[in-house]
Amino acid sequence: MRKKITQHISNPEKFKEQLFNWSQQFDEVVWLDSNDYDHKFASYDAVLAVEAFTIFQTDYFDAFNQLKEYQSTTKDWIFGYLSYDLKNDVEQLKSENHDGLHFPDLFFFQPKKVFFLKGNLLETHYLNLVFEELEEDLKCIQKGDECHFEPNLIGTDKNIKIKLRIHKDEYFSKVNTMLAHIHRGDIYEANFCQEFYTENTSINPIETYTKLNAISKPPFATFLRVYDKYLMSASPERYIKKEGLKITSQPIKGTAKRSSNIEEDCKLKQELSEDIKERSENIMIVDLVRNDLSKTATKGSVTVEELCKVYTFSQVHQMISTVTSIVTEANHPVDIIKTTFPMGSMTGAPKISAMQIIETLEETKRGLYSGAVGYFSPNNDFDFNVVIRSILYNATNNYVSYSVGGAITAKSDPLKEYEECLIKAKAMREVLEN
Repeated sequence: MRKKITQHISNPEKFKEQLFNWSQQFDEVVWLDSNDYDHKFASYDAVLAVEAFTIFQTDYFDAFNQLKEYQSTTKDWIFGYLSYDLKNDVEQLKSENHDGLHFPDLFFFQPKKVFFLKGNLLETHYLNLVFEELEEDLKCIQKGDECHFEPNLIGTDKNIKIKLRIHKDEYFSKVNTMLAHIHRGDIYEANFCQEFYTENTSINPIETYTKLNAISKPPFATFLRVYDKYLMSASPERYIKKEGLKITSQPIKGTAKRSSNIEEDCKLKQELSEDIKERSENIMIVDLVRNDLSKTATKGSVTVEELCKVYTFSQVHQMISTVTSIVTEANHPVDIIKTTFPMGSMTGAPKISAMQIIETLEETKRGLYSGAVGYFSPNNDFDFNVVIRSILYNATNNYVSYSVGGAITAKSDPLKEYEECLIKAKAMREVLEN
């Protein structure tokens, strides 16, 4: 069904840029870039999937069962996304908040052409019916502008003004309502998100992604195109990965700003690692992830490999834990995802109560934000990120959006939570407002 070719690339950094630019002629694109981040569980430096041979998209109703059927029948590489609102398939929940983006709840495609770059090695996996195009494609990729294709050249509007879906005083009121739920014992923690948006605005997705990625250089950067809908993501977080029979989940909870002063930056990092509130947030979510993974794990195999380890990124320091488990061949890959979705870092504990409260207090349907982008391999492995630090764009509606959130616990101070949101939103705002 596919032919796999491995070859040596003399300048992988330049080739990566050429490959991304070449991909823009296609309507279905998933681009994943690790930005050479020194990450313990990285599989590839960059991955590109383009040009759908088959497509599966649906709303939330019975979505995981349908995805299971599509993945089992296709038995090939499939790339796509899971939106946060698939929670309504997993539990008796609903999504009734404002939606300016209108992404399908779930979208996957079987690409005709897949590229994996690792160091100086390029692996291409082409479907047999397009294999004869490989040589010409590689020439075209390396020639760049000399090739005749027309990427999206729409310029980004100048003087973009970002609006807030929830204003500051209302944010404080909503956080205090969430704190009342916590003090009453309804939940221990919940991730509360707010949207920043602009209407009647055109952006150049390639330019926007390139700028965002250059600012943040995260290990799970993503560019996704599904026709007129785009995701430009600088995500630092892995949701879940399956490699063989090992499952790895890496929730992030705990954020501190960076400083250009080296001594102060080290101090900020150290303070984050010792912060009781941030550690308690992280540990609560680790417990939730352990519980989720245990639903498919072999007995006694759930392990916390890293607890509250602080990693440094271009914009922020982040506290990350790594939780792993072992499954059997009998566990279907889609079932492993379904039993852990949505990810604990974007919901709260207990998960169902947190999601119910989130829905009543937030003003925006999350959609792809706080969902996941990734792929399934032909041998039932998978890897998905968490869609955060991301700009979403509906080119037909001229609607641009980014959301940020933070974990609310009993120790939360509404002002500090608001300030943390602004730190997380900084890169997206800089890119859009120049």
